[in-house]
Amino acid sequence: MEHWLGKLGLTAYRLRKWIVAVWIIAVLGLAVFAVQLPGVLKGNGFTMKGSFQEVNQLLKDRFKVYDTTVLLLFEQSVDGDYSKFEAQIRQTMDRLLALPLQGLATATGPFEGKGVSASDKMMKDGVAYAALGFDLEAKHMKDNLSSIQDAVNGLKKEGIPVKLTGAPIIENDLNTASQEDLTRAEMIGLPVALIVLLLAFGGLIAAGLPLIVGLISVVCTMGVLYFFGLQMDLSVFLLNVIVMLGLALGIDFALLFVNRFRQELAQHSVEVATRISVQTAGESIIFSGLCVFIGLAGMLFIQVDIFKVIALGGMTVVLFSILSALTLLPALLSLLGHRINRFMVLRNRTRTSVSSPDGIWLRFSRNVMKRPVLMALSAFLLLLAAMIPIRNMDLRVPDTTSLPEHYESRIAYNLYEETFIASHHASIVVLAQAPESYSQQDALQRLYQLQQKLQKDPYVEQVESIFTLAGGVNAEQWQAMMDSPAAVQQLAPIKEAMLSDNLALLRVQLKGDNFAKATKKWVKSWEREDNGLQLKIGGYAKFNQEIFDEISTKAVYSLALIFGATYLVLLLAFRSVLIPLKAILMNALSLCATFGLLVWIFQDGLLGMEPSSIALFIPIFIFSIVFGLSTDYEVFLISRIQEIYRQTQDNDQATLEGLALTSKIITSAAAIMIVITGAFAFTGVMPIKQLGVGIALAIFIDATIVRMVLVPSMMKLLGKWNWWAPRFIQGRKMRDEGRAD
Repeated sequence: MEHWLGKLGLTAYRLRKWIVAVWIIAVLGLAVFAVQLPGVLKGNGFTMKGSFQEVNQLLKDRFKVYDTTVLLLFEQSVDGDYSKFEAQIRQTMDRLLALPLQGLATATGPFEGKGVSASDKMMKDGVAYAALGFDLEAKHMKDNLSSIQDAVNGLKKEGIPVKLTGAPIIENDLNTASQEDLTRAEMIGLPVALIVLLLAFGGLIAAGLPLIVGLISVVCTMGVLYFFGLQMDLSVFLLNVIVMLGLALGIDFALLFVNRFRQELAQHSVEVATRISVQTAGESIIFSGLCVFIGLAGMLFIQVDIFKVIALGGMTVVLFSILSALTLLPALLSLLGHRINRFMVLRNRTRTSVSSPDGIWLRFSRNVMKRPVLMALSAFLLLLAAMIPIRNMDLRVPDTTSLPEHYESRIAYNLYEETFIASHHASIVVLAQAPESYSQQDALQRLYQLQQKLQKDPYVEQVESIFTLAGGVNAEQWQAMMDSPAAVQQLAPIKEAMLSDNLALLRVQLKGDNFAKATKKWVKSWEREDNGLQLKIGGYAKFNQEIFDEISTKAVYSLALIFGATYLVLLLAFRSVLIPLKAILMNALSLCATFGLLVWIFQDGLLGMEPSSIALFIPIFIFSIVFGLSTDYEVFLISRIQEIYRQTQDNDQATLEGLALTSKIITSAAAIMIVITGAFAFTGVMPIKQLGVGIALAIFIDATIVRMVLVPSMMKLLGKWNWWAPRFIQGRKMRDEGRAD
């Protein structure tokens, strides 16, 4: 690898102007599409093929029940004028139904009107709601939502107390809030990152280059993802994750590359410094980038859209970060040459040898190596203590609580839920498919027996079917009523709502909530064939069970890929059996400690945070992203230690010297990562806040407990065993060095 990377470095030097020109053209072209990416983001990404999706499609096709529903909430004024309240609701529905709304299929409210069906269940305790059902996917609702919002804003000005909510409104607000959060995080993170870079390099040009390269990687990735967004649904969370990861990774790679270039430039010509930097730092960037790529690729096993989308976006930004670091950055540095050290605002403190000890960091590491057993045990105990709260982690699919508290859609939905939904009881949909039409007595009898079995189930609170809605009749009585012309007309609405040829709908209320283990077990066990009826289960609890099962089942494969592939990559990088194993174990420990701290901060409301469940995707995202990023620092550090060990064959000296040469730059890289991701702690969308804080915490633990304590103590304890590997794994160079020693 060193040979072709050296050639790449020379090519970057000789074609530096052409390389920069090509990158400028590419960035300008992709930037046109990058700014359009937010417009193609849709939904939270928690969709997958399964029973929940199948049932929703059947409900729409056979029973005219639409999951794309806009809700309008009304609160009666304190004067309690009922007639005024009714007039306001009617006026609202008339105004909205007069709009040219595409795909509007149903309109329901507490009062019947032109085009509006009435339900007495839609008003309670001075609160009423109306529902507009659309035969459209949420991603095609943009124009409808704009028209409805404009009309509602006009009604509010007229004094009508109406609020908008529902899945399409909430998804739209999540997209808006995510973009606002991104702007806020950039305004906080980028200036602070520049300050850290200035402290690391002392000069404006050297500090500015990593920022430029990081931004270029993000812009290019966003431009490419825009085209993916035209072909597939991209989660609204994608934008924040890509910017967070792209900036942090791009700046990190560039930071380490620029540092190596400046060190080599102090001793060599610009051409030689470029070649050596690409050959050494470039190899570290490739191996570390590959580790991040593998971590993200592990999410592809999980067949839930958000994991596939984030994996796709993350892998794309990793590729652009590597490509820009190996081509654009050396070309820019070749053009700048010694001018990289111009506009110095702080004293140049670039280190070239261990003879200039790098302050507290190095002295601390030397002390750690004097007491390796004590320090290692202390670090392990600290990490284990932080892991304790993991057993109480409450994972949930993001819902309206993901939105900032002041958003109207969240306020309105909370009111709707508190007034009309028994949140402590899961509402389940059961579709029973018979071999023949339900006009046949045999099919009706099977359906009635199913209803009775459900009612006898100890976990069932209530069952609603054609028999209960008709006054608690049995199959024979229902058939007799259907033979009566007078009763047929009376039962027509019930039949239309609950029967469709050979498909029957039952609504079941369970004693547990949507997230209870018993609920998940119930919805899974009842999806079966029962007495000749094929049962399919729907409802939010079923959705929740399918998502959890998919993640828990496939996460094993993701971890196997991440651990196995990372071990092989590090084995090839370092030609060592123990170093990759040590890196994987330390990364896993620090990540588990991070998850424990997240529980304390978010679930328990530590540090003034609003108590909330942990978003279901957060542990997977943090593990997949940070495992690779932590391996980055391991690669950069151990690569330098290995360089020195090859020369000296002294493990302790190589460890201290490697730490001295990389400590400041790795600490700066970690600080930038913490700043870029930690800035999202000040955002409003809860899952993004949790993700930012989680990544920042994991990097902080890695840069302190792992890098300052565990690495030097373990390197000391293992001694020459750090570099042991079977002869067939060692490269020729390592074998020759061993013979020379």
